[in-house]
Amino acid sequence: MRAIGFMEPSSDKKAMKDAQQAITYLRSAQAIRDRCGQIFALAEADRLEHFWLDLEQIDPVADYVLDVMRSNYPDLQVPFHSRWRHFEAGGIPRLEWLDARLNELDPMEKARAKFDLAITSVLLDAGAGADWQFSEIRTGLTLGRSEGLAIASFELFLQGGFSSTPACLQADAVGLQNLAEAAFIQAFQVSPHNPLVGVAGRLALMHRLGKAIVHQPELFGSPPRLGNLVDYFMQQSVNHQLQARAVFAAVLEGFSEIWVGRETIAGLNLGDVWRYKTLPDQGIGSQLVPFHKLSQWLTYSLLEPLQELGLEITDLDELTGLSEYRNGGLCLDLGLLQPKHEAVMGQAHQPGSEVIVEWRSLTVILLDRIAQAIREKLNLDATQLPLAKVLEGGTWAAGRKIAAELRGGVPPVQIISDGTVF
Repeated sequence: MRAIGFMEPSSDKKAMKDAQQAITYLRSAQAIRDRCGQIFALAEADRLEHFWLDLEQIDPVADYVLDVMRSNYPDLQVPFHSRWRHFEAGGIPRLEWLDARLNELDPMEKARAKFDLAITSVLLDAGAGADWQFSEIRTGLTLGRSEGLAIASFELFLQGGFSSTPACLQADAVGLQNLAEAAFIQAFQVSPHNPLVGVAGRLALMHRLGKAIVHQPELFGSPPRLGNLVDYFMQQSVNHQLQARAVFAAVLEGFSEIWVGRETIAGLNLGDVWRYKTLPDQGIGSQLVPFHKLSQWLTYSLLEPLQELGLEITDLDELTGLSEYRNGGLCLDLGLLQPKHEAVMGQAHQPGSEVIVEWRSLTVILLDRIAQAIREKLNLDATQLPLAKVLEGGTWAAGRKIAAELRGGVPPVQIISDGTVF
């Protein structure tokens, strides 16, 4: 009779292989659509606990979004949904200010600096809360929410706040790890009268970011710097083409260490991935639902500096819509989704709660449906009007518009945020 110990090495290898396969899958855009699709199928069968689905509203919602899109972009020449739009909030040409500061640099170094800015700004973009605002000294503008966070992080970057050498506009490992709480609070104008949601979480995220890039010289170079990802992507490109999934994969791999307190497999933090126990348990990771909202938002935001270097980004629609409160709010406010009980909109929910996982999952699939309906109305295909443009034109703007009309901008569902998810 064989000893039990004789079987253990083989068993360990299989467990490790299964774990790695699950991690790889959950880090894919396909997994986002698959798992959200499973929950969407439950909604179609009216088997969800918290939401009803009314697909008859797809057409009117598409009309509403298209009206917003035409209002924002009359020629329908819509840019990608990315952080770069926020840097010009209020019609101020801040990107010209940035280009002026970077004027003497070569194209690669300019792209690295733009990566430094985009990555730090996106990762600081989780919901600010309704009460926080940023007052821009040089324009006199006061901005809240995403635009306010964008301009605050933009100013901090221009001051060298993420750099070990403040005169150099960059975000490097030493600078990120040394970002002080007092400097952060001052930069974001936080006070008892101007409270920002998740200050401690945001600051800790920057510190973990600085530590994480030290361990991955193949992505972030030596000395480690966020902008060195540009060099990695240039090496990955073939005939001046780069697949969107390659950018997304590098973002998920490069920044996995910064997410703590989340679901893990084999000790690896999975990031914006949440358990939904109604899904069948068919092995490791089978009840986990990935969204990767900030990571996809970051991926979209890294594309433009790469395009400026002459790269063509292909297969863009493999990425999904962003499952956040503006897109999800649009679906609720216009009746695509309807709450089954008062607590959905009457209570605040943790990001990992069943309510939020259902809401976000349905939003991902509905964004695909809305985008397809808009394309049919315009007689365009996904290449001509990719999801990244529908989001910008688009569903995010429409979600904000209807929220402003109904509740003064407050989302329909309240989320308890630590500043690292939404």
